[in-house]
Amino acid sequence: MNINLTLFSQALTFAILIWFTVKFVWPPLLAAVESRQKTIADGLAFAERSKHDLELAAKRSADILREAKEKAGEIINHGEKRASEIIEEAKSQAKIEGDRIIAGAKAEIDQEVFRAREQLRTHVSAIALAGAGKILGREIDAKAHNDLLDKLVAEI
Repeated sequence: MNINLTLFSQALTFAILIWFTVKFVWPPLLAAVESRQKTIADGLAFAERSKHDLELAAKRSADILREAKEKAGEIINHGEKRASEIIEEAKSQAKIEGDRIIAGAKAEIDQEVFRAREQLRTHVSAIALAGAGKILGREIDAKAHNDLLDKLVAEI
């Protein structure tokens, strides 16, 4: 065997193997690698978009929460204001009702005082007539001296 022939045949076989690998084996491997690279790149891009969307959602939720707190504060303030108004209205109505009751009571007291004075005047005039009758020794006729009695009642 000749070393040149062996070396040449090995070189030729190696060249055919390289050509076969480049022609038939390498393209599917390269396509698989490129497909995998594209899948990884798409996954990374999706992760970035998701991260960005998550940040936006967090900002939106914070804004919504802030708005809800502000609205709740406004509702609470409005409720407190309304409660204060209701209390003030109740106080004013109670004061009006109390004033009305006091005025009614004063009017009733005035009527009672007037009635008591009238009764007192009547009793005093009757006592005065009885006393005058005893002093004079005769009985005074109330019908005959009606004008005199009216003057006495008016003076008392």
